[in-house]
Amino acid sequence: MKKPDSPLIPLAWLLGVVVLDQATKALVMANFAMFELQPVIPGLFNLTFLTNAGAAFGILAGFKSVWRQVFFVGVALAALGVMFFSYRQLCRQGRIFAHAIGLIAGGAAGNLLDRLRFGAVVDFLDFYLGSHHWPAFNVADSAITVGVGLFILGSILYPDEQGKSVKC
Repeated sequence: MKKPDSPLIPLAWLLGVVVLDQATKALVMANFAMFELQPVIPGLFNLTFLTNAGAAFGILAGFKSVWRQVFFVGVALAALGVMFFSYRQLCRQGRIFAHAIGLIAGGAAGNLLDRLRFGAVVDFLDFYLGSHHWPAFNVADSAITVGVGLFILGSILYPDEQGKSVKC
């Protein structure tokens, strides 16, 4: 398996995800009223403008505002710290892990910026079938999901690479 050429791989993903995430959220906030729906593919996909003060699927949204904010900012900062400090170890396992770290860190940073600026995360992608809606999400959430998927895939495809010493 190819090893990452430099720490630029996760850094490029982190910056790219944050820029795309924040740009798409700015477009939505500038062009949509709160809770407005714009069908893109009727019966499957809408654009909307929602905020989520909780975690995924609104978990913990009912906590007191100050403590909820402190908790989620702390979790995001901890996740970014783990990504930063684990890069060196994970990059020894191959390039797929460098991409995964960058995507996860970029998603965490994008949602962290929302929490710091607005006290909640802006969501705008609404997928559904009939009346069954998946919870709305955003580019940062998508990056985290793809990053976790790459991490799992790398762990399955390259289990024997763990622990090998390679210069990162």
